[in-house]
Amino acid sequence: MNYLEALSRRYSVKKFNPEMIIPQDTLLNILESGKLAASSLGLQPYKIFVVQSREIKEKLIPAFYNPSQISTCSHLIVLVSKKNIEDTYLDGYFKHISEVRDQPVEHLDLFRKSITGHFSRQEHDDILNWAEKQSYIVLANLMYAAAIENIDTCPMEGFRQEEIEQILDINSEKEKVTVTLALGYRSEEDQFQNMKKVRKPNEKLFKFI
Repeated sequence: MNYLEALSRRYSVKKFNPEMIIPQDTLLNILESGKLAASSLGLQPYKIFVVQSREIKEKLIPAFYNPSQISTCSHLIVLVSKKNIEDTYLDGYFKHISEVRDQPVEHLDLFRKSITGHFSRQEHDDILNWAEKQSYIVLANLMYAAAIENIDTCPMEGFRQEEIEQILDINSEKEKVTVTLALGYRSEEDQFQNMKKVRKPNEKLFKFI
């Protein structure tokens, strides 16, 4: 299946087959695509929670306005965005660059100064908005990779943020649940899979200049 076929087959699943579990190697491939997502300044201002425990998924069901996906999916991904970029976070970031690229951390001083200067001019809400946009790039990568792997998905924003943060022990002062993604295999009972995909025609969507 090429990528256009995979994306045409993809839809937001409303009910998964709860008996079918994604193989570990396939799941890790999908997660690697999220890890490799483009990230502004390379900072990756997010965490990716992978909920595979049936017990935790059951605890999360009441936090969603449409619980059918959570109650039937194989795995649930929760993307959590940072609310601020602290000096300690930058310390770890540049230490990691130094180790991976085998270069003295001092050689990165100019890059660090440009980053700190940029964020010093940003309001708190601007930083969170930026971090959440980065999380959506990860979401797109995960959905695309899942489609290629023939794994079904459903992205979801309809949830009670505070409940998820409490269940997953997320520090709400520093982080925020941005978006979630259910993964699994579509149920034969999900009638939405038989509906034709509706998208704008090319002449209304694309403008060649």
